[in-house]
Amino acid sequence: MGKDLQTKVAIIPARGGSKRIPHKNIVEIAGKPLIAYTIEAALASGIFEEVVVSTDDEKIAQIAESFGASIPFLRDKYADDHANISQVIAYVLERLDLDFGKTFDTVFQLMPNCPLRNSQDIVAASQQFSESGATYQISAFPFGWMNPWWAFTLDEQSQPQMVFKDYISKRSQDLPKLYCPTGAIWIAKTADFRQTQNFYTEGYQTFILDWKAAMDIDDYEDLAMAKILLSLENG
Repeated sequence: MGKDLQTKVAIIPARGGSKRIPHKNIVEIAGKPLIAYTIEAALASGIFEEVVVSTDDEKIAQIAESFGASIPFLRDKYADDHANISQVIAYVLERLDLDFGKTFDTVFQLMPNCPLRNSQDIVAASQQFSESGATYQISAFPFGWMNPWWAFTLDEQSQPQMVFKDYISKRSQDLPKLYCPTGAIWIAKTADFRQTQNFYTEGYQTFILDWKAAMDIDDYEDLAMAKILLSLENG
């Protein structure tokens, strides 16, 4: 198997205005700022020409730089609650090209709220992407102890409304496995992505992670679980 000569950039989008956990991207978790885990995993993978953190926040920028990330500019667009992450990635690629003369064959979007995804996961995802010839790839994980086939919503009278009515009577071992996307490792060919500005483009493929590596932190309950898992990993 020949060496992969494609140039790669990792972009870690990290805005400062998180609401559910204020300043989530740099909240301390198991002794380090949250974003540090993603930066360190990207750098340790050894596959990137550059690991870029895109942020609108000076404090995040300082911390990210102290852990070895590149901060070519503070983001002045797509930094509010309604910002689309794919737009952020496209904007960073455009700025890197136009303002700094840097272009890359492949772009990796690594969300900073996924601290348990490690360098081996990134390398494996990159290898699958390269060998498959895919244009877009997103990470996902299989549902585990919970069974989404038996999910229900509650109406105004708190009565359950089954989401998958045809599956409620089936045994769990007879049900197909379901998967959920995670923002841990998304990859695209840069030229194509700059045109579509969307990873969910026809023909995208998936890279499967285990649930721990796929975990992303959105609220304090997630944060508490991640702290436990990281403390177990660190002994």
